[in-house]
Amino acid sequence: MHRVKASRPVRALAPAPAQVGAPELTCYPLWPNPPELVPGRSERVWMDLTSERYAYRCIPLSMANASGWEIRLPFVLEAGWNGQDGLDAIQFRSNHPHFAHLASSHFGHGVITFHTGWMFKTSPGWGLWARGAPNMIKDGVVALDGLIETDWLPFPFTMNWRFTRPGIVRWEAGEPFCFITPAPHGLIDRVQPKIASLDADPKLKAAYDAWSASRADFGKRLSAREEDAVAEKWQRTYVQGRGGVEDGVPAYHLSKRRLKAPK
Repeated sequence: MHRVKASRPVRALAPAPAQVGAPELTCYPLWPNPPELVPGRSERVWMDLTSERYAYRCIPLSMANASGWEIRLPFVLEAGWNGQDGLDAIQFRSNHPHFAHLASSHFGHGVITFHTGWMFKTSPGWGLWARGAPNMIKDGVVALDGLIETDWLPFPFTMNWRFTRPGIVRWEAGEPFCFITPAPHGLIDRVQPKIASLDADPKLKAAYDAWSASRADFGKRLSAREEDAVAEKWQRTYVQGRGGVEDGVPAYHLSKRRLKAPK
């Protein structure tokens, strides 16, 4: 008589590491006149309105604004939500007779669904991060981010927004409703974050200490209203690419981004 061994649970095999190719983005229009697809802009109205436009001194902020392509609404659209979960809880109004081809209540629960009018194809291992335009504030509604595997997907994705409370929101003609940024998602799973002591990297620690001392000194001189500090207004270490670990100069540095328009 043969002994029957107890069966063991089958373990799912981990997917093989993705092969990540050179970055490529192909854009397929699905309609005769799809929404405009253009490089992102670094400018924001609220940043223009800050004192002396000081918000633009934050280079990471304006770089994020321009690190992708906008898909712009071709007409004015208003959407109102009564706070209920049904598909009919959102009502739309527009100056375009066929707006429903682009925007609808598809999921309920206060979610607005936009059809981009485009299908995108990326190279292996690359996907598209779809979201609202970075640092563009819209009261009453929030963009829902999505990371789409456009390297194999044979159909388009939608862009979704969710109301934060009952009320009415409005998009102007030419306002972006979707923002796409290529992302090497095939590499992210390979990243192993590690915690290390700053003392273990003498060059990095020295650069950090120099920056910290310089910042403290500048702040002290600015508070004392010293003429040179007041004239300088702010330190430009980041925007000028100064203070890198290797000889004080970073190997790669951008203070402005200029993406190419689709053609």
